[in-house]
Amino acid sequence: MNMNNKFKKIRNFTIVILLLGLILFIGIRYYYPYGEGVKSGQLNFVVHKGIIFKTYEGKLIQSGFWSDKPGGIQSNEFNFSIADSQIADSLMKAGGKIVDLHYKEYFGALPWRGYSRYIVDEIINISSSESPPSRLPVMNFE
Repeated sequence: MNMNNKFKKIRNFTIVILLLGLILFIGIRYYYPYGEGVKSGQLNFVVHKGIIFKTYEGKLIQSGFWSDKPGGIQSNEFNFSIADSQIADSLMKAGGKIVDLHYKEYFGALPWRGYSRYIVDEIINISSSESPPSRLPVMNFE
């Protein structure tokens, strides 16, 4: 009988430790912000999409180019999700404008929060499109 009680205590302790570990893992992976910052660029689009969970997704085109393969060049794009519908509505009206967005980065994405690990939580600034470069003065060499 004593051996049986000892086994039950060890089993119960192990189950509790495993459950706490699982809760800690899920909490850190999906709810603890890994990083945060501000991205700036031209807002390409914001859409409201999804089958079961309707989420707001957007894309920001940043200046410059990058490549994940040697010899390849592509535009620097920032894909993000938006949890707040008011922020999403404001960004939907700002398509093509230059925006500064504050975001939080998580280790993993949740289906009801969005498809991306990057969640925009604040609009820092919205300005009109970049102005064309000013004309250089004409030089007369007469």
